[in-house]
Amino acid sequence: MRQVIDTDSRLRWAMGVGVALVLSLSSATAPAQTPELQNRQHLRVCADGNNLPFSNEDGEGFENRIAKMIADEMDVPLSYVYAPQVMGFVRNTLDARICDVMIGAPAGYEFVQNTIDYYRSVYSLVVPEDSDIDVSSLDDPALEGRRIGVISETPPMTVLRRVDADIEDYPLQVDTRVRTPVQDAINDVADGVTEGAVIWGPLAGYYAARQDPPLKVIPLVDDDSGTQLDYRITMGVRRGEPQWRDWLNDFIEEHQADINAILFEYDVPLVDGNGRLIQPRETSSEEES
Repeated sequence: MRQVIDTDSRLRWAMGVGVALVLSLSSATAPAQTPELQNRQHLRVCADGNNLPFSNEDGEGFENRIAKMIADEMDVPLSYVYAPQVMGFVRNTLDARICDVMIGAPAGYEFVQNTIDYYRSVYSLVVPEDSDIDVSSLDDPALEGRRIGVISETPPMTVLRRVDADIEDYPLQVDTRVRTPVQDAINDVADGVTEGAVIWGPLAGYYAARQDPPLKVIPLVDDDSGTQLDYRITMGVRRGEPQWRDWLNDFIEEHQADINAILFEYDVPLVDGNGRLIQPRETSSEEES
């Protein structure tokens, strides 16, 4: 079952068209009386209907997959309220009480009650497989004069300006029903318009792997530019629903290996609590133990 909400603003999330460091505005508090977990007869998810690899109306995103896991665990039907994740998204969906959880919300996002994080990723450099660009930090002088794509107003842009990279910027403020700047940036690398692009990890990994031939992804886990490039992603629920949040926390802890396996299917670069890149085989080991 699906419902579609239309919103007018074009302001996208600051992590680069779809995830983390949300800039959208929302009502600050939910009503005091809130339905808690024991009253739920179905799982209603707030999602963007055209925002792969996260979600789409055909259920092809990794957030769709994780939502189905939750619904199966609860043994209830799964339904969606779809809306572009732009300014007003939380106000028009979660706070309007027409859905009950956002599967992807940045840790510390003030307009929701966050669960524990279920993944942590990092901005990544996407280059052709045969590229001579071999850097681990955005402040590497080797990037001077190189044509590098980046989403406007995202954290890497400041560093790339500092090293005098030749920046090709793509708009942050978009409605993905009309345009997908991240995909444009990756396509430009594949077509030789740019020499590389610095993109939020889940988007970089997903779109780079689906080029023909695939592009090389360098997760910037060793970056020492002084700019934060790795971020934790949680689920978001309304304030005043601690039992629902705690249930989701337990679900995440119990199913972390399965969640990681799904994320790896979408080529998401994952980082552990110490900032180290997690390899797919580590998830396999966890499942076997």
